[in-house]
Amino acid sequence: MTELVLEDVRVRYGSGSSAHDAVKGVSLTVASGRTVGLVGESGSGKSTIARAIVGLHEPHAGRILVDGTDVVRAHGRTAVLRRDVQMIFQDASSSLDPRMNVGASIAEALEVRRPDLKDVKARRAEVARLLEVVELDPARVGDLPSQLSGGQRQRVAIARALAAAPRVLLADEITSALDVSVQGTVLNLLRKVQQELDLTVLFISHNLAVVRQLCEEVAVMKNGLLVESGPTTRVIDAPEHPYTRELVRAVPRLGVPLAETPLSRSGDPR
Repeated sequence: MTELVLEDVRVRYGSGSSAHDAVKGVSLTVASGRTVGLVGESGSGKSTIARAIVGLHEPHAGRILVDGTDVVRAHGRTAVLRRDVQMIFQDASSSLDPRMNVGASIAEALEVRRPDLKDVKARRAEVARLLEVVELDPARVGDLPSQLSGGQRQRVAIARALAAAPRVLLADEITSALDVSVQGTVLNLLRKVQQELDLTVLFISHNLAVVRQLCEEVAVMKNGLLVESGPTTRVIDAPEHPYTRELVRAVPRLGVPLAETPLSRSGDPR
């Protein structure tokens, strides 16, 4: 198992007078084998943090530690360490190559992390195994993304991430583009995979109801800052920061008309 630690991480877009600090000194620990939720409205910086962790954005300050080693400055080992951290993106339609079938997409990830699988038969067997792990029929191996439903595409994206044999998984709004009827199935799959593989998971979402179902701890972001964090039950049941209280009040509840929620008065806080 692997611990992920962020120490005073700052990410800036642009330079000079046009510079914008998207993340303003965030410190966060995701303990080995735990699932931590990162929540906040659009533009709060939560997805920027995930992209910084996997190397898609370079922090201009702070440290990102994987088992105590700074992946930003660990020259020579950075690529190896960052392969231990894989990201599942919000929209599988965008993250999967539309020209590659399911098997080729997963096999491409295997080539990066599993050079021992040089034999074609071994790679095919591993692709089939990964599809079974994500509860997708291996017979769909020749299908293109356009031939799959949204939930099936997200399962392929999860299988592709698992092909790299990660120790840390970043899940960025992975159910927000799915029908409500499919969201629960994907969340249950993620929980099953996390438990079976002892993964450390940072789960990014705007939905506190989903975070409560999946995460032991939650951290709340607003305007690039971490405003509150702690055990999920405590943060949701007894929020201390005004912004967290707004997010909690925005969660739809049975028997409460939509007109009486903050969503209808002040806009969607996502």
